[in-house]
Amino acid sequence: MTLSTQSLPQRLLEYCVPVLETERLVLRAPRLADVKAIARLANDRRVAENTARIPHPYRVDDAEQFIALVNRQRGEATFAIVLKGELIGKGELIGMCSVEPREGSAEVGYWIGVPHWNRGYATEAARALIDHAFGGLEQEVLQAGARVSNPASRRVLEKCGFQWTGVGLYRIRAIKSSAPLDRFRLDRGLWASLKAWGRVKEVA
Repeated sequence: MTLSTQSLPQRLLEYCVPVLETERLVLRAPRLADVKAIARLANDRRVAENTARIPHPYRVDDAEQFIALVNRQRGEATFAIVLKGELIGKGELIGMCSVEPREGSAEVGYWIGVPHWNRGYATEAARALIDHAFGGLEQEVLQAGARVSNPASRRVLEKCGFQWTGVGLYRIRAIKSSAPLDRFRLDRGLWASLKAWGRVKEVA
């Protein structure tokens, strides 16, 4: 997409959201050009039912509404997760992640498309997101959740230093019902002591 075809909110979003680079991934602002890729990956029930807000089925219209909502939000940092290409942010989109400020703490969320599961991408993206939340966003405490039926997501959070705090019932849009979620917490002090995963480079 050329600059002339982007809406002003979209250009402002890309200006305000930094680009985070890891060994294999680039995290950047989502774009209108991502709509088809987001819809294709998020339409898999295995993805939708493990998130709170993704409906099922998930169509192109839903992805367009998601991008429009991201453009209007203030405070929440939402990133498209893409594989590294020859140019920063030009690789294949494989998922999404975000930090949502809430009273007293911020909520971390992420999902990876099924074709890219079991390759360590979720952990790599989550660590970049966490570093940005405590660094650039100056958060003091992060919260996160994983369905009790999703041990893979729980392992991601544990590898990132999150500590289990209990179980709660939360509404899952894709199943039109509530389900138990393991709840996790990570504070700045523990994050600082677990920086062995290395520094994430902010490139823009």
